[in-house]
Amino acid sequence: MRTVAIFIFDDVEVLDFTGPFEIFGVTGKQNGGAGLFEVFTVAEKPKIAARNNLIVEATYTFENCPTPDILLIPGGGGFRPDGTPFGTRREMNNQKLLDWVREMNDKVELLLSVCTGSLILAKAGLLEGLSATTHFKAVEQMREAAPNTQLFPEKRWVDNGRIILSAGVSAGIDMSLYVVSKLHGEAAAVDTATYIQYDYWV
Repeated sequence: MRTVAIFIFDDVEVLDFTGPFEIFGVTGKQNGGAGLFEVFTVAEKPKIAARNNLIVEATYTFENCPTPDILLIPGGGGFRPDGTPFGTRREMNNQKLLDWVREMNDKVELLLSVCTGSLILAKAGLLEGLSATTHFKAVEQMREAAPNTQLFPEKRWVDNGRIILSAGVSAGIDMSLYVVSKLHGEAAAVDTATYIQYDYWV
């Protein structure tokens, strides 16, 4: 059973992290199965306020988080009317987070991002020479943050082998199903998509 850590932060887009959480959380549990993934959240602080003030208590913080097999960085955020960055636009300049992501990158089997989570990977220097996608409204900012990364904003997900990125919000569900198929076969992904009635995949 692989472990999946999902990083959460203030103003994280709710579906960016709950979509993948659902996919990995229910995979392999149909027909009485024990499941194929153990999923948990990790944050810089014990409690965060996601978009629309959804309060979430993280399973772990940086200080006590076990090293996962898979780390997922979601997106969400932007700029307030006064120009103040929030969500990923703030976190992409959070040195403690960038250091932690780099450290985890050296240890995990797969590193995933959803939506503007790609900006965090870019600022951590992990997308040099790779391919990526992101939310369609963040393409220009991604080009600035990762000038040596080839962008494919029209794709739902992009697989670099070990680092896999998805486009915005709901695309994280597709990417997660793709990862399930990559690790456990297409049938496992179809079973999961069928269970959650995600007809787009099936």
